[in-house]
Amino acid sequence: MLNFAICDDEPVMVKEILEQLSEYMSERNRTPYKVKSFLSGRSLLESSCNFDVIFLDIQMEQPDGMETARRLRKQKNDSLLIFVTVLREYVFDAFEVEAYDYLVKPLDGRRFRRTMDRALRTLAQRTANSIVIRRGNSCEVILLSRIVYCEVQGRKIYIHQNDGTITDYYDNLERFEHRVDGRFFKCHRSYLVNLDYVCGCSSGQIALSQGSVIPVSRLRERDLTQALLHHMKERDF
Repeated sequence: MLNFAICDDEPVMVKEILEQLSEYMSERNRTPYKVKSFLSGRSLLESSCNFDVIFLDIQMEQPDGMETARRLRKQKNDSLLIFVTVLREYVFDAFEVEAYDYLVKPLDGRRFRRTMDRALRTLAQRTANSIVIRRGNSCEVILLSRIVYCEVQGRKIYIHQNDGTITDYYDNLERFEHRVDGRFFKCHRSYLVNLDYVCGCSSGQIALSQGSVIPVSRLRERDLTQALLHHMKERDF
């Protein structure tokens, strides 16, 4: 399931993007998808949904599209941001917030389809770096890059994501550890942490970039330091 968001304060423009997206998905991609529309940056920021792609207008009431994008990135949101605007002069500012593409109004159908072709290829590559969590008859795909840490309570694993979402399901930490990659470190018998989010460690506590802390076993503190150094070197390459 792909999740799209359209954020534009002009209902007519929201409708146009939705029509182009619907036409594209029906013709070129059979993947199930959902679309949610927002008429302001504030309402988008207040949404608790994870979106794969966000179509974002720049010229809106405060927070405008660029400020909305900045705040999304501060929240560690890694959606593909596609600016849709009449303001060509902002194209270089879009790099600051790691925008995926920049579409100029009025929309050109061919350009829109080329952008979507690229976006879906990128999303397919991301999905390869994810895990599928099954709960009963439902399942959820979670990107490894979004997982801050996991903890075990009783017979359940609780997956804490960078947007504050917590997903729980029945499993054990050892089996979960085998499903993730080298960025994850078992810092405690009940905790597995993503090294990308570690800010520091002292007095038996790991500080995370979201502001929270989790425990680290005394016997694992030295191993954590070595794992962080190795991870930083690998990431630089």
